[in-house]
Order: sequence, then C-alpha cells, then structure tokens
Amino acid sequence: MRLCHLDDLPDGDSRGFDPHASGRDTVVVVRQGSALHAWVNACPHHGTPMAWRKNAFLNAARDRIVCGAHGAQFEIDTGRCTLGPCLGESLTPVPLRIHDDGEVHLAAPLHEETSP
Repeated sequence: MRLCHLDDLPDGDSRGFDPHASGRDTVVVVRQGSALHAWVNACPHHGTPMAWRKNAFLNAARDRIVCGAHGAQFEIDTGRCTLGPCLGESLTPVPLRIHDDGEVHLAAPLHEETSP
C-alpha cells in the first residue's frame, strides 16, 4: 500500500499517514537521511496517538519522537522509550519498502490489532 514518495518527506521531518482511510493517522514515518523509520501511531503507555498537532511527532531538536499526550520520548531508529512513563518500552515497528523510483509503501498490511 502506497504512503508517499520519498521526496514528499524532507530529511529530518516526520509525517503521519492513514493508509486505510480510517480518518486518523495510524502510521508515523520519520526520515533521517536516506533512511525511513516507521511506527504505529500509538504510545505504549496508553495507546494514545503521538502527535500534539498534525504531523508534529518530533521534539524541538528533531532527534526524538515525542508523545504529545504526556511527553514520553522515543529513539527514532529503535522506537525505544528513553524518557517518560513508558521508559524501556517501544513503539511498534511498521515495515516499509522503498521502490527504485522513490515510492514508499507498507511492506506488509497493517493489521487492525496493531492499529491504535
């Protein structure tokens, strides 16, 4: 399932996606150079969506994903919580496939049980 083109997501930025047209972003993608890291948009603390506003998933330094509900911070590349009430827990990874033409797709279907 197509999410975007690599050029649609600038280096150091994040974006939420709604691949199943559910009316809510269920996937968070962060770009670091040529690498993309994707996570289910649900904090492990209470399963709440992460953004504090549309596509706002990163801290001011842009080096951590932040839960807008309670400030938990997560490593971008591992999804591991480094600060907050879910310390040591991790975000749920979402595998991506980047095609030669730069199109970014889910590598596998996102199952309802992993969606927030």
